[in-house]
Amino acid sequence: MRSPFASADPENLHLAFDDNSLLPLLFGSHNSHLAQIEQRLDVNLASRGNEVLITGPREQVERARDVLNGLYSRLKKGHDIDPADVDGALRMSGTDSADVSSLAVSTRKKSIMPRSPQQAVYLRAIDDNDLVFGLGPAGTGKTYLAVAKAVENLLAGRIDRIILSRPAVEAGEQLGFLPGDMREKVDPYLRPLYDALHDMLPAAQVAKKMESGEIEIAPLAFMRGRTLADAFVILDEAQNTTPEQMQMFLTRLGFGSKVVVTGDVTQIDLPRDQASGLITVQDVLGSIDGIAFIAFSNDDVVRHKLVQRIVEANRQHAEATGTQRRR
Repeated sequence: MRSPFASADPENLHLAFDDNSLLPLLFGSHNSHLAQIEQRLDVNLASRGNEVLITGPREQVERARDVLNGLYSRLKKGHDIDPADVDGALRMSGTDSADVSSLAVSTRKKSIMPRSPQQAVYLRAIDDNDLVFGLGPAGTGKTYLAVAKAVENLLAGRIDRIILSRPAVEAGEQLGFLPGDMREKVDPYLRPLYDALHDMLPAAQVAKKMESGEIEIAPLAFMRGRTLADAFVILDEAQNTTPEQMQMFLTRLGFGSKVVVTGDVTQIDLPRDQASGLITVQDVLGSIDGIAFIAFSNDDVVRHKLVQRIVEANRQHAEATGTQRRR
């Protein structure tokens, strides 16, 4: 891209792009990406040829410039962009772009960028710590990004295997009573993790790595007695663990391993009189060096805009009625 140039009016900025073939992808179908930026930043974007005129308050104009520059750079590197990528760029505008680029997660099928400032904090924490807790509502990317980092570490040879675990609370951990082999028994509970894997690796590679043991499904009920070395271990839906199960799981950590624990304490399926290990562990381990607790909020929800509103409405209802879980 050629250097953008500003007119005499500080609230108007022209951007010129040097590859016209990328502009339909940058602007979106019927200029939908431009409309998305206009609506979020309260600016006006007028495109003509290979140029875009940005009009509005100076700070918002500069943010729109940074968003367009960042998206164009992704296209130049061969990555596609969609409305979710535009939303992520808008959330991250105002953040040091060089710092954000350093956090990109590389997998076989895509390069994954943080889509909110807190996602950037989370990715940095996973790089810097051997044990990370990702806490927050649905749709904040805590599990998806953990899987992405696991895949990246496996492909780079920094670990030997990925281990995915999740409590099967709905079956009372009585997996032996379910039909089928072990994989068939736990598939319904691990489907979100499978979906993330297939988003990052070709299906044939996922199947091959599962067959070879490079990707392993390890139900929480069967983790006792193991020591997990040189592995990237993810415990999902950890709000449904008991304190005893949480302690058992965390003490599986071996040399050369990373563990990421994810969960949402507003969606606990345990009996009301049963304490959640995810709540208890924050009090027990919160002050230990080398362990990071990253809390996501409703503002970090990166799914459909209605998801953010639903999460916030449920939070307000729980506070108003006093029905939120505290143990």
